[in-house]
Amino acid sequence: MQAVRTACTELLRAGERVTFPKIAARTGISRATLYRQRQLRELIDQHRHPAGETLTLTALAAQADQLQQTLDALAAKVRRHEEQLRRAGSTQTRARARR
Repeated sequence: MQAVRTACTELLRAGERVTFPKIAARTGISRATLYRQRQLRELIDQHRHPAGETLTLTALAAQADQLQQTLDALAAKVRRHEEQLRRAGSTQTRARARR
């Protein structure tokens, strides 16, 4: 927790945006872990959007677009994995039928 807090502070002091990939690189903690652990995710989010910072409509639109792209990429990945599972299942079914 302290390593994440320190990394966030260092990025802000350097005038850089706080992002999950940057925090992962600075701390050695995987991005997946940073996203999964609620306390770490909330800590990073607090530093990404400090209190009092208001987002413009342009910034909100950009965030929404980025989230949509991420969602689309994840959906495509899930579809590929589902297809791989279907193929693996049908291969096993055919192998059992031959026995």
